[in-house]
Amino acid sequence: WKKFTLELCALRAGQTVLDLAGGTGDLAIKQAKLVGESGHVVLADINGPMLREGRDRILNKGLVGSISINQCNAEILPFEDNSFDCITMAFGLRNVTDKPKALASMQRVLKPGGRLCVLEFSKPLYEPLEKIYDFYSFKILPKMGEIIAKDRASYQYLAESIRMHPDQESLKQMMIQQAGFDEVDVFNMTGGIVALHRAFKY
Repeated sequence: WKKFTLELCALRAGQTVLDLAGGTGDLAIKQAKLVGESGHVVLADINGPMLREGRDRILNKGLVGSISINQCNAEILPFEDNSFDCITMAFGLRNVTDKPKALASMQRVLKPGGRLCVLEFSKPLYEPLEKIYDFYSFKILPKMGEIIAKDRASYQYLAESIRMHPDQESLKQMMIQQAGFDEVDVFNMTGGIVALHRAFKY
């Protein structure tokens, strides 16, 4: 899913990228290699401990000059207008309280001609798959969390937060009508269990 997201980002040398809710730096490290020494990546997350883990990984990879770290809230991004060629957010939007506000903030800091790629759990496209997915999410996943991680509540929250998240079309309309993006493409993966929304600002 993340590899496909990176492909659709279509990053080039010299570009500036913001990876939101990037925590451990998975995407940011790959993005830094794509934009090269002439480009720059900002790894941002509201969660301090996650960012510290990301910082350690960046240090280990020798990418300190290529990636900077910023602890911030996606709803009030502390960057100037038209700052980034690309913004990514992987599995973080569903945890944002005010999604339209966050998306509008992303639209503001994106350069004209830039793109936003939001990768997130979504709504399965087929009813049989949806029933299997619901059973797995609400019955098996929390039990696995209880047994393996000794944390049933977090896995229960994961299942519930996915169901509360807007479906593919609702999120697309939110991006256009409430956040001001000019064009949005939706790419369903794994039968719609995950969707990538790619939004353009012209």
